[in-house]
Amino acid sequence: MLNSPYRQKGFTLIELMITVVIIGILASIAYPSYQEFVKRGNRTEGQAFLNEVAARQERYYAQNNEYVTSDADIGKLNLKGGNKSETEKYVLSLGSSASDGGYTLTATQQFGDSACGNLTLTATGVKGVTGSKSWEDCWK
Repeated sequence: MLNSPYRQKGFTLIELMITVVIIGILASIAYPSYQEFVKRGNRTEGQAFLNEVAARQERYYAQNNEYVTSDADIGKLNLKGGNKSETEKYVLSLGSSASDGGYTLTATQQFGDSACGNLTLTATGVKGVTGSKSWEDCWK
């Protein structure tokens, strides 16, 4: 019977279905972790963007004795992408709070990160977020 020319080779339907179920379970566990990893990478770009703009603000202040606090004047900072980060995942807006003489930088995210939301950085180095997570979790 073992050497019969009619012996079937291959997988049964039940074996194939078990394999599909196992792959589905692994994918359902791995995909959310992957999405969070990608968002964390995007936030790193936003943090680097805000730090670059802050350095340019300080350079501008050293030369002109004032900060750029208006979106209309953003060109004075000579940013490569204008008001957008390198891959355009963040859009920059400038402002000041309570006439403190400083600036507030806001990087508005463009990729759907509702947990952290937008990243902020002030002239005094105060970091913030507009989402539900704490700034410590988002500025890692």
